[in-house]
Amino acid sequence: MVLAGAPRSVTDRLQRVLNAAARLVSGTRKYDRGLSQLLRADLHWFNVADRVRYKLAVTVHRCLHNKAPKYPTVCCVAVSDIAGHQRLRSAHCRQLDVPHYGRTTLGRRAFSVVGPTFWNLLPDKLREETENTFWLSLKTSFFRHH
Repeated sequence: MVLAGAPRSVTDRLQRVLNAAARLVSGTRKYDRGLSQLLRADLHWFNVADRVRYKLAVTVHRCLHNKAPKYPTVCCVAVSDIAGHQRLRSAHCRQLDVPHYGRTTLGRRAFSVVGPTFWNLLPDKLREETENTFWLSLKTSFFRHH
């Protein structure tokens, strides 16, 4: 039995902790309006879901630049590196190969699927950024589009 207003997932619980921290830092009360505006505009904090996406994109970027451990790096294969796929449009856009997964497994939530899928959704210009500018450009992109 789930009570009304009770958090249902880990993400919900983490968001509640983040909201409480924002209220503590800003001195606002629980039922004051404008908490999401406070998180973004004043504190420059992501909500939990955006933070997960941000970390995912940073991890994939590190994998592509050989700055990550081997086990996630093998999941990030450029389409242009696959024999027979060099002439595809996605090969010229710095996209990654997304492996097929079974519906009955947790495959769609695995890094090998989610990482390349999210990377391919990023704007082309952002995928071409160097390590020095990628993090800032990614954060700017998130704040501009959300």
